[in-house]
Amino acid sequence: MIYYIKKIPVIFLFFVCFFCMLTSSFFQTSIYAADYAAEKENHPFELLKQRLVNDGFNEVLINKIYDNPEIEFNSKSVSQFFKHNESKLNYGRFKADKLIKQVRQYIQKNKKDFVQVEEKYGVNKKIIAAIILVETRLGTYTGKSVVLTTLSTMATLSDQAAKNKLWQSMSQKGRLSIDDFNKKARKRSKWAYNELKAFIRYADRENIDSNKIMGSYAGAMGIAQFMPTNILTLAIDGNNDGKIDMFNHADAIHSIANFLKYHGWRPGMDRKQSAKVIYCYNHSKYYVNTILDIANIL
Repeated sequence: MIYYIKKIPVIFLFFVCFFCMLTSSFFQTSIYAADYAAEKENHPFELLKQRLVNDGFNEVLINKIYDNPEIEFNSKSVSQFFKHNESKLNYGRFKADKLIKQVRQYIQKNKKDFVQVEEKYGVNKKIIAAIILVETRLGTYTGKSVVLTTLSTMATLSDQAAKNKLWQSMSQKGRLSIDDFNKKARKRSKWAYNELKAFIRYADRENIDSNKIMGSYAGAMGIAQFMPTNILTLAIDGNNDGKIDMFNHADAIHSIANFLKYHGWRPGMDRKQSAKVIYCYNHSKYYVNTILDIANIL
């Protein structure tokens, strides 16, 4: 039975009210979405800042770090991370006679530190020198991307809007498929957020301006190209000046030695055993074989 109110079916009134509620909810959601987008447009890391504060970081410190007009969503740098292909890198160039000569000179120049690490950590100096050559051309090229913006940008990729922004900024040449991109973005956003937290802790601990530290398009930094989590746990003050400076050669040499020892390096290992340890430094067989080849040449 249908009841009538002044000849208008009650069920009709119900649907009208329900429609109004849905419409109101839709417009309210749209307004919130617009505010959300506008907030991110005003500051691309506003939501990231709040996430860091919620995870225990001092709000004053976070605001100080991010309230800088030069801090921006770094599409240019991060997009390289989604095109990187180890198999296409020319590792053979590092075995050129000219570079091998420079490595020998580098070992001699830093002889004191290399002697110390071989005695303390049992790590072959030639392996360490080879890593520094391949990573940063013996410390002469440590990267041109601001580490803070690189890691912050990657950390925001858990948000679909940020993923869309990065995807649209990438040239079609050499990029992943959209499905592979989304999968990698989800995985790397979690990884980058952990690295970002470690980076902020490191910069604060060492009283370094986090906006001034330059590194690779993946966020690695210094002569040894350590990621921040490795800096916090495995980096060493090699010159005993009371601080860990990844742009200092002594600190870099000692840190690499400590890293390799931590991951299982011991004197007398054969090539296969050595390769397994070096793989922890860079998950590329091309990289590992290059390091071992350079060490053999030396």
